Amino acid sequence: MSADANFDESRILVLNRLIDAPREKVFRCWTDPELLPQWFAPKPWTAPRAELDVRPGGTCFVVMADPEGNEYPNPGVYLDVVPNERLVFTDAFTAAWEPSDKPFFVAELTFADEGGKTRYIARAKHWRVEDKLEHEKMGFHEGWGICADQLEALARTL
Repeated sequence: MSADANFDESRILVLNRLIDAPREKVFRCWTDPELLPQWFAPKPWTAPRAELDVRPGGTCFVVMADPEGNEYPNPGVYLDVVPNERLVFTDAFTAAWEPSDKPFFVAELTFADEGGKTRYIARAKHWRVEDKLEHEKMGFHEGWGICADQLEALARTL
């Protein structure tokens, strides 16, 4: 049974990539607060700050900045962490189990060995179809694709 068997496919966006780096390194790029800012925002955007408490119930707080320097904070909470295999986090909570003002999505990331490389699948599961469509218009495929390229480039240097 697929992980999405009970979830409405019309609310999911998926990025599926084969990354030329071992999954331990790809996972580390997602979970090390020194590494995540190096690749997380699609250039020319940046991620000037990342605070990561990588455990179920732990907070993740990443600030993205546009080229003009305007900052966009992204608070969230980890729901599931399986080292080198899976990360699940959401913006539905801001810290501990404090509800956010407007939950947007749950991110489910999986990392699997594939011929010395990593099968990296990012699923953005939205509460509403409208949120999924908004995420698409914001540039999900292009932005997350650029970030995956940047993630791969960094992971290959570790």
